[in-house]
Amino acid sequence: MDFSLVLASQAIEPIIEHAETGWQLRIPADCRIAALQAIHAYRVENRRWPWRREVTSSGVLFDWAAVIWVLLIVFFYWLSEQRTDFRSWSVMDAQLVSQGQWWRLFTATWLHADLGHLASNATLGLVLLGLAMGRFGTGFGVLGACLAGAGGNVFSWLLFPGPHRSLGASGLVMGCLGLLAAQTLPLWRPRRPGWRPESRLKPMVARLLAGVLLFVLLGLSPGTDVMAHFGGFLTGLALGWPLAFIPQPNRHGRLNLLAAIVFALLIVLPWWLALRHIPR
Repeated sequence: MDFSLVLASQAIEPIIEHAETGWQLRIPADCRIAALQAIHAYRVENRRWPWRREVTSSGVLFDWAAVIWVLLIVFFYWLSEQRTDFRSWSVMDAQLVSQGQWWRLFTATWLHADLGHLASNATLGLVLLGLAMGRFGTGFGVLGACLAGAGGNVFSWLLFPGPHRSLGASGLVMGCLGLLAAQTLPLWRPRRPGWRPESRLKPMVARLLAGVLLFVLLGLSPGTDVMAHFGGFLTGLALGWPLAFIPQPNRHGRLNLLAAIVFALLIVLPWWLALRHIPR
């Protein structure tokens, strides 16, 4: 294809055809010398120009195990509707967190104020969490998202140590976006002799900017906990970079299973502590 464009620029009309030996160009016999000279000049001029670059995998994996997370937040919403005081002892309350009730950083990510709040986080979260779990492995993806959601609440707690209450999985959802944007870092690794950093810089910056723009579009809505969104996104970025370097076999092996177990513990333990502190 490259050579055919070179010849066309020199008023030589080639025909691209496939033969038993592979793809080839057919040109008029009287143009043979001029064609060889043009191709030789092209190869000399572009000897160090990275025309052919390795394209990163475009295969996108979606992990439908993310549906389990959706069912869980629906379950916790149902529980909160059964008891009027359910949210009060599990919501993220900055003052109570400062007094040692750290589990609220996790339990608050399972709560929602109303059906509209639940539906928006469930739909967007299903897509982003499914992509994160497909990219990093089921266990690593969901654990990273859970920690990013708690990280968003930590960010709000540090910025608002006074009276501040919040709830919702939006920090976790933005954390998934940060996890996905963090896939750009492995592009910087040398992959072959003669590798040049500038050949990877543009796609890496482009992907990172795409993640940032999506965060601006989805995470800065008026009337939402923007600080929790921002903290979740940053935590997702911080966690996604080391996760991006995990070898492919480990993403579905024992370490992945261990990550899933830790995620389960981060559901059971915070809620167990929350239930223990219910006023009698």
